[in-house]
Amino acid sequence: MDKAVRVRFAPSPTGALHIGGVRTALYNYLFARQHGGQFIIRIEDTDQTRFVPGAEEYILNALEWAGLKADESPAVGGPYAPYRQSDRKEIYRQYAEQLVASGKAYYAFDTEDEIKAMRARLEAAKAKNLSYNALTRRQMKNSFTLSAEEVKARLASDEPYVIRIDMPLKEEIRFEDTIFGWIKVHSSTLDDKVLLKSDGLPTYHLANVVDDYLMKISHVIRGKEWLPSTPLHVLLYQYLGWEKFMPKFAHLPLLLKPSGKGKLSKRDGIKFGFPVFPLEWIDTEENTENPIKIMGFKEEGYLPEALVNFIALMGWNPGTEQELFSLSDLVHIFSLDRVGKNDPIFDIEKGKWFNQQYIKDKNDADLAQIFLESQPKSAFAHLPLSLEQAQKIAALMKARITFAQDIWNDAPYLFEIPTNYDEKVIKKQWNQEAASFIEEFKEELKSYGGEWKADRVHMILEKLLEVKSLKFGKVMPALRVCITGLGGGPDLSAVMEIIGKEESIRRMETALQKIAA
Repeated sequence: MDKAVRVRFAPSPTGALHIGGVRTALYNYLFARQHGGQFIIRIEDTDQTRFVPGAEEYILNALEWAGLKADESPAVGGPYAPYRQSDRKEIYRQYAEQLVASGKAYYAFDTEDEIKAMRARLEAAKAKNLSYNALTRRQMKNSFTLSAEEVKARLASDEPYVIRIDMPLKEEIRFEDTIFGWIKVHSSTLDDKVLLKSDGLPTYHLANVVDDYLMKISHVIRGKEWLPSTPLHVLLYQYLGWEKFMPKFAHLPLLLKPSGKGKLSKRDGIKFGFPVFPLEWIDTEENTENPIKIMGFKEEGYLPEALVNFIALMGWNPGTEQELFSLSDLVHIFSLDRVGKNDPIFDIEKGKWFNQQYIKDKNDADLAQIFLESQPKSAFAHLPLSLEQAQKIAALMKARITFAQDIWNDAPYLFEIPTNYDEKVIKKQWNQEAASFIEEFKEELKSYGGEWKADRVHMILEKLLEVKSLKFGKVMPALRVCITGLGGGPDLSAVMEIIGKEESIRRMETALQKIAA
C-alpha cells in the first residue's frame, strides 16, 4: 500500500441493516485489519425525509454483535469527528459554494412542480433523456438562464434553491475499479445532480466525497449499486482539486434472492421465512399502527461467527476447498482480488450448515449458556436447570442440532416425562420379554447406590443383558421409548444421567403401566 489504509462503512439510518450491508462492513473490516489500517463507521443521514428513529443504534449494535468493532465511529469518536453527517452540515456548504465559485456548480431555483412540468414536456416530445442536464437546464431557472444580479437578489431574499453540479456535455470520465476493472462513462449520459439541497443538507454525492477526503479514506469498498454514481464522484474529486487523493474503488456484487432473480430484500425473508437482518427489527414502514416484528439472525439462533463465515463466502472465495474460517482466519486470507463480479445467490440452507458446524465446535460451557438463554418463555419455564445439567445437555445434543434452541424442541424428554410413546416402536418392539427386562433393569437401578453416571448405567445394562442372554437390539428400542417416548435419539445412558436416577426409574414405572394398559 502506498498510503495508510483507512476504510469506512457508511450506512444510512433509514431502517434495519440488511445482511448485504453487514457483508460490506465485513469486507471493509477485513481489508483494514489485514493491512494494519483503520475501520471507520460513518452515519450518512443527509436524507432526513427517510430517517428512522432507532436505526442508527440498531446498525451499531448489529455490527458489534457480529464482532466488527470500529476504530472510529459516532459511538467511539476519533480524530475526524463528528462521524454523523447531520452534525457536519456547515462543512459541506463551503465546498458546494467553492464549486459554484469555480464554475463547476450552479444555483437552481426551480420548484418541484416546474421540474415535473419539464419532464412532462420531454416525455410528450418522446425524448429519451428526461433528466435535468446540460441541455434541459437552459429552459429552467438557474445560474445559466438568470442574470448574475437576479441570482444574487434571489439568494438575498432567501428564495429556496439547490446547488447542482455543472455536468460537462462531452467528456469521457474514466476510473479503475478493483473488481470490475476500468470503467468509462460519457458525461452526456449523466445529469446535473443536486449537491446541496434546499434544506441546506448535502446529498450523498457531495457529502461522501467531502468526508472521504477529509477523513483520508484510502479505499471505498461498497455495493455495486453505487457503481453508476462513481463517475460523478470522480468528477467531484477533479473539480475540488483532490484528484491525487482520490481513494481506490471496489464495488461488491449484490446478494440475489434464492431464486437468483433480483436483489435480496426483507420481503423475501418475510415471504420465505428466513432472516435478512442481523438483529430483530420492529418494522413500521408498511403500517405504523400495526408494526411487524421481523426476526434477525441472532434471534433465529445463528452464532455471530457462523453468520460472518457464511456471508464472507457470498461473493468472495479463498481459492481452496476450505469453507470454515474464523474472523481472524479471514483477516489473514481475505483479498479483494478474489471477490467475483457475479452476484451470488443467497442460500439460507448453507447458512444453517455453517451454524451447525460452529455449534458442534462450541465448548460445552459456552453452548450451555447460549442454550439456557434460548429457553422459551412459554415452555419448561418451571425447570430450574443448573449450569452443570445444561453443560451435559449441550455435550449430548451439540452434534444433533442446528440451533441451540433446537434442544428444547427436539429433546423435550430431557425436561419432562413423556406423555406419548412412539406407536411404531411399541407395535414392533414391545413384548413380554422386553417388559420383563425393563422391570428387572428398573429394580437393578433401585438397588444401585453408587455415583450416577452414564458409564455406570451402561455397565449395569450390559451386565443384565449378559445375564439374560439378550442382545441390545431386542430390548433397547422399548427401553428408550420408556425413557424418552421416542424410537431414536442420543445415547440413552447419557440421557438417564441427565434426568437422574429417580426420574429414570419413575419413567420406567409409568411406561410399564401405561403401555401394558
